[in-house]
Amino acid sequence: MGVMPIKEAMRMAKEADLDLVKIAPNAKPPVCKIVDYGKFRYDQMRREKEAKKKQKVTEVKEIRLSPNIDDNDLNTKANQARKFIAKGDKVKVSLRFRGREMAHTNVGKQILDAFYEKLAEVAVVDKPAKLEGRSMVMFLTEKK
Repeated sequence: MGVMPIKEAMRMAKEADLDLVKIAPNAKPPVCKIVDYGKFRYDQMRREKEAKKKQKVTEVKEIRLSPNIDDNDLNTKANQARKFIAKGDKVKVSLRFRGREMAHTNVGKQILDAFYEKLAEVAVVDKPAKLEGRSMVMFLTEKK
């Protein structure tokens, strides 16, 4: 209806038995609509709900390894991680050192590198292997 004074817009809304709703209050001049406020809120909530349904929430799945893991067990864990990555989740690969195993952190790094090699065609390293306390942690995400 164009630019008009607030009092006139309010009068028009009252005559139509509807509400004057600010659509874009920060615009110069503010944009308003004459609508039923209850229906406006209902439509707004429905749109937000639809937008939420279409969102993909990425989860972080954890795979735990140990420094003395066998090749077959490593393959099994890699296949599980492949399934998680195919779903679109991030994978946290943690290798826990216990007791004297802390003296051989280089072995843990080799195991994590071998784990990544098995997933190289579907995953990319998000955060490289890093020693945090008694565990070495690496994050993998889906290759784009």
